[in-house]
Amino acid sequence: MDNSQNQLVELPKIEKLLKGNEVARLLNVSRSFAYLLMQSGHITTVRLGRSIRVRPQDLVEYIEENIHRQTDQPKSSIY
Repeated sequence: MDNSQNQLVELPKIEKLLKGNEVARLLNVSRSFAYLLMQSGHITTVRLGRSIRVRPQDLVEYIEENIHRQTDQPKSSIY
């Protein structure tokens, strides 16, 4: 008897793909602006037929790439 047919294949953990309205809610922006970010390539997307989705790790990457701290800005006098 061949045991190769009884072996289970381990799949990597697959996270839920985010829809545009979910991306908008998480970023606290309008749905149209979220889709603009997705369509322009600022946020990496996954295409499923005519649907566009975002992997959670790609949204986190976008956020991390767009963090700007005050120390990054040129210092100017307040007075």
